[in-house]
Amino acid sequence: MKRTYAASTQAKQAENLVSQLQQRFVQGLEKISDKLGLSQKFKPVEWLRDNGVHGGGIRYETADGAMIGRGSVNVSQVHYDDNPDKKLGSATAISTIIHPNNPTSPSVHIHISWTEMKSGQGYWRIMADLNPSNDSLEDKQTFLNALEQAAPEQFTTAKQQGDTYFYIPVLERHRGIAHFYLEEYNSGDNEKDFTLAQSVGEAAIDTYINILEHSLQHASQATTKEKDTQLAYHTLYFFQVLTLDRGTTTGLLVHNQNDIGIMGSLPAYVDRDLLQSWVDKMPAPQEKLLQGLIDTLPSTSPALVDESVKQKLAQVVRQHYQNFPEAIAMQAAGHSIPPTVQNHS
Repeated sequence: MKRTYAASTQAKQAENLVSQLQQRFVQGLEKISDKLGLSQKFKPVEWLRDNGVHGGGIRYETADGAMIGRGSVNVSQVHYDDNPDKKLGSATAISTIIHPNNPTSPSVHIHISWTEMKSGQGYWRIMADLNPSNDSLEDKQTFLNALEQAAPEQFTTAKQQGDTYFYIPVLERHRGIAHFYLEEYNSGDNEKDFTLAQSVGEAAIDTYINILEHSLQHASQATTKEKDTQLAYHTLYFFQVLTLDRGTTTGLLVHNQNDIGIMGSLPAYVDRDLLQSWVDKMPAPQEKLLQGLIDTLPSTSPALVDESVKQKLAQVVRQHYQNFPEAIAMQAAGHSIPPTVQNHS
């Protein structure tokens, strides 16, 4: 089957934007790899929503390379133009995560999406966060400065909302060191909001590419301590995504046709024992979720998170919230909570 696209003008513009950002990021990362002689490429993988009738997407993914351990740059557009019973018209997004192999190179997460209702009303979700295992205050400031320049009017609010969303209460720490997050953003000026989404996306991508290239050019042989710190951090990242991240959870609850793509943010390896040490910290019923995730991982140390494991983890998360629907209220939130699942129902 062939993928179809949303009919509205704004949805078409959003799809064009996220596709351009996708190519900008993939080409930029591959350029670094070629420049440094690492020869790592991204592979396109297409997925279809209801055999393409309601859209789908394409992600560029890479794994186990000389530069990137896990990387996914996913673009999707789901729409319901043929279904008058749906309030949601379309949802168009780029969602990307890069986990470099080098412990002194930070991971990055960027998400930009346009959600449009059948009424014509819509909003942007704009996120960018820098996630190092071994902190660099210089990288943090460089990243935040670029985002502030891209969104000077919104920066203070976006930083505050990002710091709120990416806080992990049971561990009393944040996931990353630089967070930018605008939820349900609509200023009333469609053209201005589109330009904002474009500016933040381009700034986050270009700044991260520069940070990554600089870190790789100046990298020395990784120490055992740096590698151990990276594994612990990747474990924390896994924990935050699968127990707190509202975007991941709602994506899994809406449908099961792109589980591997939705789970593309997970790092390659995690520490089962460290995860197990956090179970008793979890409020009920979330300790059941974490234990289920741990039980799904291979018993090796460290535990490999490959595609077959991702598929099983997705089902654990989906089943947990079907059993405990009230627990969705315990997910991370910024200043507002979009009704994503309800929009698709």
